[in-house]
Amino acid sequence: MTESSGRQGGRRSVWPGLVEGLLGLVTFVLLTELLLLWLSGPAAWRLSAGAIFTGMLAVVLWRLAASRQSLGWANRVTLVRGMLVAAIAGAVVFPEFMASRGGAMAGLALAALALDGVDGWVARLTHSVSRFGARFDMELDAFFILVLCAALVALGKAGVWVLAIGALRYGFVAAGWYAAWLRRPLPERRRRKAICVWQVVTLLAGLLPFMPAWLVAALAGVALALLVLSFALDIRWLWQRRHQPPFGAHPPHGGVS
Repeated sequence: MTESSGRQGGRRSVWPGLVEGLLGLVTFVLLTELLLLWLSGPAAWRLSAGAIFTGMLAVVLWRLAASRQSLGWANRVTLVRGMLVAAIAGAVVFPEFMASRGGAMAGLALAALALDGVDGWVARLTHSVSRFGARFDMELDAFFILVLCAALVALGKAGVWVLAIGALRYGFVAAGWYAAWLRRPLPERRRRKAICVWQVVTLLAGLLPFMPAWLVAALAGVALALLVLSFALDIRWLWQRRHQPPFGAHPPHGGVS
């Protein structure tokens, strides 16, 4: 292949991602304007939510280009879920607005949760399951949980301690940079999925206006305790195998959730 043909091939690989990114931004702008109109939100909401989604989209397109893949329909569904999460995250900096629209915010979170199941179904239906898609979905789940934690703090329904629910996973990943044995793939466990569902449902319910702060804090406390237990069990499993080769027969797993 000549140098010129290589540059042409590079352009062909870049343009689809740029088009996807542009369409994603346009869709997000339309969604944000509809939400502003529907909820009579503050004008600055479009800026806070837009900054978060733009950063999210930039990371997705960068990783997509590195993996030399197209976005695909399943990842497009995940990206739409990311738009809803970004909208909620952008509203966190406006606690009074969030408090006055608690039901609507819970509805947005519920829609994001529902789409979490749709993207996997679409991936299987279109035979487009990929490591990139699984990682995208997992990272968005982690960010979604952290956003819900921040929302409860902003609403005064839980103390800053609740952020630990969303921060533990990031702390675990950071620890893996210094301790290679923590990066070993973990076997699948229903326990993790069950605790993840409990976390999301608990935090989502906390957004509802009629949920008293004491009950939200109690349920979130249970979620945190279960999460700490799950991490402890997985870390013990990893510690017991710290001297074994890093890649064994265990299926890949993105982390502890």
